This record gives sequence, structure tokens and C-alpha cells, in this order.
Amino acid sequence: MPFYSRLFRSTLLPLTACAALMASGTALAAHHRQAADKQKSAIAPSTQADSSSVLTEDQIIAIVNGQILTQRDVEDRARLFAVSTGLPLTTEIMTRMRSQLINQLIDERLKMQEILSRHINVEPEQIAEAIHSIEVRNGMPENALRNRLKADGISLTTLIDQLRVQIGWMQVLRENLGIRSRVTPLQITQREEALQNESGRPQYFMSEIFIPVVDPRHDETELSFVKTIITQLRNGAPFPIVAAQFSQDQSALQGGSRGWMQEDNIEPEVLSVIKQMPENAISNPIKVPGGYEIVTVHARRTIGKQMGTLLNMRQAFFPFSSQLNPAEPTDQQKLSLQKALHASQTIKSCNEMEALNASLGNTRPSNPGLQIAERLAPQMKQVVDKIPTGHVSRPLVAPDGIALIMICSRDQRNLAQQTPGQIADQLMNERVEQASQQLQRSLRRHAIIKLRPAAKTVLSHE
Repeated sequence: MPFYSRLFRSTLLPLTACAALMASGTALAAHHRQAADKQKSAIAPSTQADSSSVLTEDQIIAIVNGQILTQRDVEDRARLFAVSTGLPLTTEIMTRMRSQLINQLIDERLKMQEILSRHINVEPEQIAEAIHSIEVRNGMPENALRNRLKADGISLTTLIDQLRVQIGWMQVLRENLGIRSRVTPLQITQREEALQNESGRPQYFMSEIFIPVVDPRHDETELSFVKTIITQLRNGAPFPIVAAQFSQDQSALQGGSRGWMQEDNIEPEVLSVIKQMPENAISNPIKVPGGYEIVTVHARRTIGKQMGTLLNMRQAFFPFSSQLNPAEPTDQQKLSLQKALHASQTIKSCNEMEALNASLGNTRPSNPGLQIAERLAPQMKQVVDKIPTGHVSRPLVAPDGIALIMICSRDQRNLAQQTPGQIADQLMNERVEQASQQLQRSLRRHAIIKLRPAAKTVLSHE
């Protein structure tokens, strides 16, 4: 499998949304509406660069090798962040974000120019797969992200443009790596031997967001932005979505996930922090070479030893034809609940669950793949723990439908034993990240970037 395809694999359970209760779904929808209202009111006044200059949406912010970057581009990216995280975008936050958004968009222009110069074409199917991956990682039903953007008046093009750059850039790196894009059996064996020698030492399952610093002598703007992001994460913004939006590390396509990392492969500045962090906490800004990192630790284990429960599950999903109003369910929704109740009492095998899901249109995949019980989201783990092996859950009602979950088997495994495929992924990700940083620095050095006065006001250190 090509390494750039492997990076799209989801590591989180696509059943997460099914466990939401009706009330929580309604509250979430209201939260997004409130966030959108605050966002619209915040962005308009925040477009003032200074007392003498007002930025209009079509005003040019910068010219990157002859290609323009406008204020509209900056505002669209900010709106995308607000909608995708479900958090309000206040005037203060927008002011603190704008300089980082400008720098990020400049880098994306440079990357896209490199992609085009190599005649790399990103297919629509690749972008569709990436959008689906974002939805899966965050427990969203199919097309939920598209529909949310449309409801909040944000063009899908804003998201597509960002994903096109990320996907195309991976193909650029693949070309640059050439023969180094293949991991040999010998290299996998050498890493396996190294892991065996480290048996008994700790490993960390972690995610990160990397924010580069343009000028190391003046990093006040980037630090302010990083603090803003940390506040949003601690207020509930989903880490995978924020990472996909802002992280300049190649793990962004995986929602910031770096997987299991041993101490020798973690930056010393980061390691000293994560050793002391509680699980699932959000770190303070960590200064590393080239920028700042935000990290979270999902789990810890000892190399060579970690027993866990491997779950083989199936699901069937009864979709609603319209969003659920708990106070006034439609006839179709009532009928779906009756069918789900009947199925929960009559289904006796995983094959029957697959057949049922197929008859319902396979709106969600029947087989989510093997899952590790200890790594499930707390809400989902609470549901799964109550389902006996070989039995079906009670109907799990969400705003867009009803899910049934069946546990086919539970197996105790030593999860610390990495497969050759996992080791190959880790080796390739390390090479890709190094190649990306080197090429980005080269593109910046050779670029002609003309900042207009409005941008210089915001980028005060320029």
C-alpha cells in the first residue's frame, strides 16, 4: 500500500456518534447555531487592521510568487475553524489568529505552486476520502461536515482547497523521497530488534499540533496563537479537527496522531512535559526547534507489555429521513425505533447484523474493524462494556438515526507487540516529516513574498 494512502487510515471508532443521546444531540445543534451567530458578529468588526485602514474581503493581503492572497481567504479559513470545532470565534480570538492564518495560507500557496510545477493532480476521489476520514475520526455521520459548512454559509471550496494542498504535498514528498519511500524488511527487522532491546521502557500514545515560527527572534505572535488554540482545546474543541486545520506537521492528516512513540523518538523538550502530564490533558506551549508544539497523551504502556481487550463488533444503523426533534418525532422515526427494538431482540449472529445493515442501505459500515476497548471514547466504552459477547445493544438514538451494536468476540492480547506494518508506517512517517521540513524551508528561502500594508500591520514582526 502506498505510504500516502496509509496515512488516511482512521484510528478512531466510527460508531462514536451513535452513543449520543437525543438530548445531547439537540444541545450540540444549538451550540453550533450559537457559535455561528457569535462568529458572524465577531468577524465583521475584527477586520479592522488599524485605525486608518479597513480590510475589505477582496483586499489583497500578500502576493506569493505572483499569486494573490486576499482578506476573504483569511476570513473563510477562520470561519472554517469556528464551524469545524463548534466554538465561537470572538473578536479577540480572530485578532490573535489572523497573523497565523496569513502565514499558514502563504505556506499553502507555496506548497500548491510546487504541486502544480510537478504536474501532480489530486483526484476528487482522494479529497472525498479525506473528508470522509475527518467525519469518521470525529464520530460524524456521512456528509455531516459538508452539511454543517453549508448551513453556516461557508463554501465547501475552503475545505477542499486545504485538503488538496495536504494530499498533493504528500505526493510531492513521495517523489522527493524516491527509493527511500520503500521500507525494506531489513529496516523493519532492525527496528524490531531495537524495540526488543528497549523492553520495559515506557511508550506514549500521543497526538500533537506543530505551529512553526517564521522568525525565531520574534515569536510573540505565534506564541499568542498557540495559547489561543490551547484555550479552545481545553474548552472542548476536538483535537483531531484543530490539528487538521492548523498543524504544520505531516501528522495533521491523521488528526495529529503520532501513534505509539518510544522516548528516544520524542523531542527532549516534549518528553520532559509528557512524562508529567495526566492522560488526555492539553499541554502548555512547548518550544521546540522551528516552532511550538501542543501535545496530548492518550495512553501509556511499557514496551513489550500491555494487555488489552480486542473487540470484534458489528453495527446496524437505521437512518432518519430528517433530524430528530425529541418532542415531536416523525412517523418514520417512530417506525425506525420499533424496527430497531425488534432487531435487538431477534438478531443472534454477526452475519445477521451485517445483512440487516445492508438492507438499511449501509449508511454506516457494518464492520468498524477491530477495536481496543481501553482506547474507546469514555461514552462509547460505557455502552460497549454493558453488552455481553454475542448479544445486541439496546437501540442507541442519535439526531440522525438509531444504531445497534453487537459484540462478536472479546480477546485479550498483548497490545505492545507492534506488527511489521505498524513499524513500517512509523519509519515512513519519520522520513516524510524530515523531508517536509527541509522542502518547506527551501521554498520559503527562494520565494518572492510581497506583503501589503494591511498584512504588515498584522504581522508586526515583519
